[in-house]
Amino acid sequence: MSKTIMTVDDSPSVRQMVGLTLSRLGHRVLEAADGRDGLAKLQASHVDLIITDLNMPNMDGITMIRHIRSSPKHKFMPILMLTTETQQEKKMEGKKAGATGWIVKPFTEEKLKSVLSKVLR
Repeated sequence: MSKTIMTVDDSPSVRQMVGLTLSRLGHRVLEAADGRDGLAKLQASHVDLIITDLNMPNMDGITMIRHIRSSPKHKFMPILMLTTETQQEKKMEGKKAGATGWIVKPFTEEKLKSVLSKVLR
Protein backbone atom coordinates (compact mmCIF):
# COMPACT_ATOMS: atom_id res chain seq x y z
CA MET A 1 0.00 0.00 0.00
CA SER A 2 1.67 3.17 -1.24
CA LYS A 3 1.81 6.12 1.15
CA THR A 4 3.04 9.69 0.74
CA ILE A 5 6.02 10.30 2.97
CA MET A 6 7.79 13.63 3.43
CA THR A 7 11.48 13.65 4.26
CA VAL A 8 12.74 16.78 5.99
CA ASP A 9 16.52 17.17 6.14
CA ASP A 10 18.94 19.97 5.31
CA SER A 11 21.30 17.47 3.64
CA PRO A 12 20.38 16.83 -0.02
CA SER A 13 22.31 13.53 0.06
CA VAL A 14 20.35 12.27 3.09
CA ARG A 15 17.04 13.28 1.46
CA GLN A 16 18.11 11.45 -1.69
CA MET A 17 19.16 8.30 0.20
CA VAL A 18 15.97 8.19 2.27
CA GLY A 19 13.88 9.03 -0.80
CA LEU A 20 15.41 6.23 -2.87
CA THR A 21 14.82 3.75 -0.06
CA LEU A 22 11.19 4.84 0.36
CA SER A 23 10.62 4.73 -3.42
CA ARG A 24 12.02 1.18 -3.55
CA LEU A 25 9.53 0.28 -0.84
CA GLY A 26 6.73 1.62 -3.06
CA HIS A 27 6.03 5.00 -1.46
CA ARG A 28 5.64 8.48 -2.95
CA VAL A 29 8.22 10.91 -1.58
CA LEU A 30 8.09 14.66 -0.95
CA GLU A 31 11.25 16.47 0.14
CA ALA A 32 11.73 19.52 2.34
CA ALA A 33 15.03 21.24 3.19
CA ASP A 34 14.16 22.28 6.78
CA GLY A 35 11.28 22.56 9.21
CA ARG A 36 9.91 25.76 7.72
CA ASP A 37 9.92 24.23 4.22
CA GLY A 38 8.33 21.08 5.64
CA LEU A 39 5.45 23.01 7.23
CA ALA A 40 4.77 24.86 3.97
CA LYS A 41 4.74 21.63 1.94
CA LEU A 42 2.57 19.90 4.53
CA GLN A 43 -0.08 22.60 4.07
CA ALA A 44 -0.04 22.13 0.29
CA SER A 45 -0.03 18.32 0.12
CA HIS A 46 -1.55 15.21 1.63
CA VAL A 47 1.15 13.47 3.69
CA ASP A 48 0.78 10.13 5.50
CA LEU A 49 4.05 10.25 7.45
CA ILE A 50 6.98 12.59 8.04
CA ILE A 51 10.61 11.57 8.54
CA THR A 52 12.60 14.51 9.86
CA ASP A 53 16.09 15.36 10.97
CA LEU A 54 16.59 17.12 14.29
CA ASN A 55 19.28 19.73 13.62
CA MET A 56 18.43 21.98 10.66
CA PRO A 57 18.68 25.70 9.86
CA ASN A 58 15.62 27.99 9.91
CA MET A 59 13.54 25.52 11.96
CA ASP A 60 14.70 22.35 13.69
CA GLY A 61 12.78 19.09 13.69
CA ILE A 62 11.41 19.36 17.22
CA THR A 63 10.04 22.86 16.62
CA MET A 64 8.45 21.64 13.38
CA ILE A 65 6.84 18.70 15.22
CA ARG A 66 5.37 21.07 17.83
CA HIS A 67 3.81 23.17 15.05
CA ILE A 68 2.42 20.07 13.32
CA ARG A 69 0.96 18.65 16.54
CA SER A 70 -0.81 21.94 17.25
CA SER A 71 -3.04 21.29 14.22
CA PRO A 72 -6.00 18.96 14.84
CA LYS A 73 -5.67 17.74 11.24
CA HIS A 74 -2.18 16.35 11.90
CA LYS A 75 -2.45 15.47 15.59
CA PHE A 76 -2.09 11.72 14.99
CA MET A 77 0.04 11.59 11.83
CA PRO A 78 3.19 9.49 12.41
CA ILE A 79 6.40 11.53 12.62
CA LEU A 80 9.77 9.81 12.81
CA MET A 81 13.02 11.48 13.82
CA LEU A 82 15.97 10.32 11.69
CA THR A 83 19.07 11.84 13.24
CA THR A 84 22.62 11.26 14.44
CA GLU A 85 21.56 12.35 17.93
CA THR A 86 21.57 9.50 20.45
CA GLN A 87 21.26 11.45 23.71
CA GLN A 88 18.38 10.29 25.89
CA GLU A 89 17.47 13.92 26.71
CA LYS A 90 17.00 14.71 23.01
CA LYS A 91 14.89 11.58 22.51
CA MET A 92 12.68 12.59 25.43
CA GLU A 93 12.37 16.13 24.05
CA GLY A 94 11.33 14.68 20.69
CA LYS A 95 8.80 12.36 22.30
CA LYS A 96 7.38 15.20 24.39
CA ALA A 97 7.01 17.32 21.23
CA GLY A 98 5.07 14.49 19.59
CA ALA A 99 7.56 12.32 17.69
CA THR A 100 6.23 8.83 17.08
CA GLY A 101 9.65 7.19 16.83
CA TRP A 102 13.41 7.75 16.63
CA ILE A 103 15.84 6.23 14.13
CA VAL A 104 19.57 6.82 14.42
CA LYS A 105 21.61 7.55 11.28
CA PRO A 106 22.98 5.72 9.46
CA PHE A 107 19.92 3.56 8.90
CA THR A 108 19.40 0.36 6.95
CA GLU A 109 16.56 -0.30 4.55
CA GLU A 110 15.41 -3.19 6.76
CA LYS A 111 15.32 -0.96 9.87
CA LEU A 112 13.32 1.71 8.04
CA LYS A 113 10.96 -0.89 6.56
CA SER A 114 10.42 -2.40 10.03
CA VAL A 115 9.61 0.95 11.62
CA LEU A 116 7.31 1.93 8.75
CA SER A 117 5.35 -1.30 9.10
CA LYS A 118 4.68 -0.42 12.74
CA VAL A 119 3.55 3.18 12.23
CA LEU A 120 1.77 3.16 8.85
CA ARG A 121 -1.75 1.78 8.75
